[in-house]
Amino acid sequence: MQRTLSQHLATQVGSTVRIAGWVHRRRLLKSVAFLIVRDATGLAQVVVTDPAVRAELEKLTEETVVEVTATATANDTAPTGVELTDPTVRPLGPPAVPPPFDLYRPALTASLPTQLDHAPTALRHPTRSAALRISAAAVTGFRAALDAQDFVEVHTPKVVSSSTESGANVFALDWFGRPAYLAQSPQFYKQLMVGVFERVYEVGPVFRAEPHDTVRHLAQYTSLDAELGFIAGHRDVMRVLRDTVAGMLGAVGERAAGALATLGVTPPQVPAEIPAVHFTEALRIADAPADEPDLAPAHERALGEWARREHGSDFLFVTGYPMAKRPFYTHPDPARPAYSNGFDLLFRGLELVTGGQRLHRHADYLATLAARGESTEPYAGYLDAFRHGMPPHGGFAIGLERFVARLVGAANIREVTAFPRDLHRLTP
Repeated sequence: MQRTLSQHLATQVGSTVRIAGWVHRRRLLKSVAFLIVRDATGLAQVVVTDPAVRAELEKLTEETVVEVTATATANDTAPTGVELTDPTVRPLGPPAVPPPFDLYRPALTASLPTQLDHAPTALRHPTRSAALRISAAAVTGFRAALDAQDFVEVHTPKVVSSSTESGANVFALDWFGRPAYLAQSPQFYKQLMVGVFERVYEVGPVFRAEPHDTVRHLAQYTSLDAELGFIAGHRDVMRVLRDTVAGMLGAVGERAAGALATLGVTPPQVPAEIPAVHFTEALRIADAPADEPDLAPAHERALGEWARREHGSDFLFVTGYPMAKRPFYTHPDPARPAYSNGFDLLFRGLELVTGGQRLHRHADYLATLAARGESTEPYAGYLDAFRHGMPPHGGFAIGLERFVARLVGAANIREVTAFPRDLHRLTP
């Protein structure tokens, strides 16, 4: 008999069905016992009246994996409106050792460190797995939005010979006796692939050896990168990003509706045109010093409140960041060379995306690196491509975990990450 998932039981009323999953909860009453079985799609209620079956049920522990064969019977008070009657219950393994927290409770009461220490079981809780379902749907939406705009998915190396961000902290490793590094981003490679496909994107891990110990940083996270050629300027990139974020949220609403309901989340609307302010104006709005070179978290929060108040938007572009705070490949604003043709996208007062226009002329790269006192040697393979003709181009990168954390209102990015890697954590 084919296995039936809990979400499909409503179509099987009156039939004999076979379900399988984990013992979520047992309720042993005087004349009847209830077994709640959890599978990947939800819960199923099994009603036990037979004394022999009840005796076997009493031996089971929570999280034991079982198989149940029974009759699907309509009952409006049961999960999915169906309960299983006249069951036979067969363990599919030995009795499980219960985890150090109750997975049947509506919320996990264990501390976050305890949850992370026991992540393989903590992630079974609906509130933890819901965030991961939303994450998966967001990635599907990212791919679909860019596929619809003729982007090509690429896969680039995660072990590289030099750093990407002009000296930012990197994880060093030994590559057959040669120094190598874990990639901080696919930036160089996705630019080079513009010379092949014109429009490319990548979904993959990136690594930052920055000793941040905050609720918004991870040492390894998933980056959603895109790069496109033949642009007139960074606002072309911003328009593509706007449509991409809208596609991600649309896919979350369609593919992860149950997960959103579990967490009580309603995805925001993306304006047809996301409001944008120049960096200098952003400083004024945030009441920051006029010579501030970057936006602090408090400034971003103030800008998020302003965007919601003035534009009714959860999103805000900040354009024209100072060139001094941008990587060497960033294109300056021709009208204001001290500022960049770059941007950040803030989502509810938190930086979600960094992007902009890149340099595309070989001579400009040589001049920029010279002005910064950097050697061209570490970037030789990258720079060579620009000698052979590259179009004006630009792109962006979205931090997936940060996007999901902000969407669901998580206080800590680790709450929406399956197995986070940070300053302190290498396991599980």
